[in-house]
Amino acid sequence: MKTFEYNILSFPMTRKTGLADMQTCLNEKGADGWEVVSISTSEFANIGHTVFLKRETTPAGATA
Repeated sequence: MKTFEYNILSFPMTRKTGLADMQTCLNEKGADGWEVVSISTSEFANIGHTVFLKRETTPAGATA
């Protein structure tokens, strides 16, 4: 059975280079095996973008 671990990242809207920084960060996470599963965007209180990621975990004792 596949198992996953999850990560949540926040990107505030107040940064001038926010989208470029977001892309760089997500590309780095992708290189580490993370996959974006959802993005939530909110303009309320300058929250910005919240990104939800997952990646498959390796079972204990398994070799790649």
